[in-house]
Amino acid sequence: MTRLPGRAAGPRTPIALAIPALLAVAFLLLPLVGILARTEWGEIGGHLTRPGTVQALELSLVVSFWALGLSLLLGVPLAWLLARVPFRGKAFVRSLVLLPMVLPPTVGGVALLLAFGRRGLLGPWLESTFGITLPFHTSGAVLAATFVAMPFLVISLEGALGGLRPRYEETAASLGASPVRVFFTVTLPMVAPGLIAGAALTWARALGEFGATITFAGNLPGTTQTLPLQVYLLLQEEPEAATSVSLLLLAIAMAVLIALRGRWTGGAPAARQAVSPPAVDEPAPVLDATPAVRPEERWALHAEVTGFDRLTLDAEPGTTIAVVGPNGAGKTTLLRALLGLTPRAHAELRLGGTDVTALPPHRRHVAWVPQDGALFPHMSALANTAYGLTARGVRRAEARRAARLWLDRLGVGHLAHRRPAQLSGGQAQRVALARALAARPRLLLLDEPLAALDQTTRAHVRHTLRTHLTGFGGVCLIVTHDPVEAVSLADRVLVLEDGRAIQDDAPAEVTRHPRSPWVARMLGRNAWPGTATADGLALADGGALVAAEPLPPGTDALAIIAPEAVSVHREKPGGSPRNVWPGTVREITASGSRLRVLITSERVPSLVAEITPQAAAELGLADGVSVWAGVKATEVTVVAL
Repeated sequence: MTRLPGRAAGPRTPIALAIPALLAVAFLLLPLVGILARTEWGEIGGHLTRPGTVQALELSLVVSFWALGLSLLLGVPLAWLLARVPFRGKAFVRSLVLLPMVLPPTVGGVALLLAFGRRGLLGPWLESTFGITLPFHTSGAVLAATFVAMPFLVISLEGALGGLRPRYEETAASLGASPVRVFFTVTLPMVAPGLIAGAALTWARALGEFGATITFAGNLPGTTQTLPLQVYLLLQEEPEAATSVSLLLLAIAMAVLIALRGRWTGGAPAARQAVSPPAVDEPAPVLDATPAVRPEERWALHAEVTGFDRLTLDAEPGTTIAVVGPNGAGKTTLLRALLGLTPRAHAELRLGGTDVTALPPHRRHVAWVPQDGALFPHMSALANTAYGLTARGVRRAEARRAARLWLDRLGVGHLAHRRPAQLSGGQAQRVALARALAARPRLLLLDEPLAALDQTTRAHVRHTLRTHLTGFGGVCLIVTHDPVEAVSLADRVLVLEDGRAIQDDAPAEVTRHPRSPWVARMLGRNAWPGTATADGLALADGGALVAAEPLPPGTDALAIIAPEAVSVHREKPGGSPRNVWPGTVREITASGSRLRVLITSERVPSLVAEITPQAAAELGLADGVSVWAGVKATEVTVVAL
């Protein structure tokens, strides 16, 4: 089928919708065309340079910029409050913000007159106490313009703040920045496009304000007669001059909208792409083995966490604890409770000899590295790393020297000038780790810091992390789903499940005797819960399992079976296996040089066997093939829950 030249592929526009849409465009465009058609282009210069028009334009600029300043002073905090703070009556406050946008301007002027006029609610008090009279004064015109224009700033900025993930602000707080510092150094720079868009719309609306101004402040030349009011007067006496001035206001409004390029219609626009392409991960260089802190800086951990379930944590300085468990187990809730960032859980926290329970997050000396690093995109790697030090009062030059040392230690010192968008995943993670360690924390919290990295980069960053945790004088908690990270980085493994601590042991003990089905499966084992019997285990999902060393009958237990201990046969085997079940092959996947075979059975839960490719070929294994699985009683480990 032949398409019309230049026509994009896709569904055709319904005529029933296209025609009304075009009529709407024509309806909006025709009045503007009317202004252009009726403008006396030869006289426009004379009309715009008349003393009255120039005076009105100057007054409009003064009023609009004062209104913009007042809107920024009051509207920015209000937008932050609506976007970040939950409180009763928020819907009512937001309705108050929107009200001037839908209220007839003259009604707004009447309302201002009844509130701030000489006979209004506050007018007499303002006049008697401060000598301030707002009606028929330039300040009244400013107040009227602010009343009708400020909602544009609040709504635009609230949308931008709503699109900004709180994780950046929370990370800044964990580095020691006070809420005010976080707001001015992190929040505002990251929502700058939304703020600029809202400010531009606010200024343009204030510049064109008419109804509320003439009702509340009057129409006094040189005092309250702004350019829109000048148009109103000229329209009665000199329509041609009114058209020229109207064209000027139209041009200003269109220039503002074109400059914004649609930014005001949504939240903060997407971050501008870096000019240079992201760097490629490089092998970690030989790292400086200098201890992360001086030997005398040592902080033990004691925490009692309540909220989801009571949990007590005690750790000596220099201890690294891996926190593992299924999704929803409470891992992130635990970290946020230690940070003081969640109402869902509360932590009575002592670091060294200091009780920090009642302190806000920025004063706890607890540094947090979220999964994505949360590097501030508007700062360089060096500025990111120095942020925590400057937030704690260290002089800028000294903070940057210390930050550069940390970047060098982690092998990314040559990237100090780059912004996060110009860093690879591994480099960004090392910068995030350098930033946390440079802040001199007493407790370090890492939330899956390596999850987003490829295997090669993960190995490099793991080596870097292990090197510097060796000299860390506080306690480190690492949330992870990777058994290699848990074993290689941690001194202890804390297993959480449904908000309960299932196990807290050395990695070797957790590997040998996992007490959680999830952890056992994470380690690649088969895990079957049940109740101990004289011979082994009565499985929770039905069936029985014989074990060489059973627990006392009635004990809640978990049977652990290594995949390599499962034998696979095409016929029912004889001989030594005391646990034999018929099943069906459901999936075959590669695991290094071996194959993992998922077998389902009606007698027992699904189990995984690990065999060689040669054995799989000899058995003719494929999805749907019937097999027999066998496990020796001596290969079954039963652990009490």
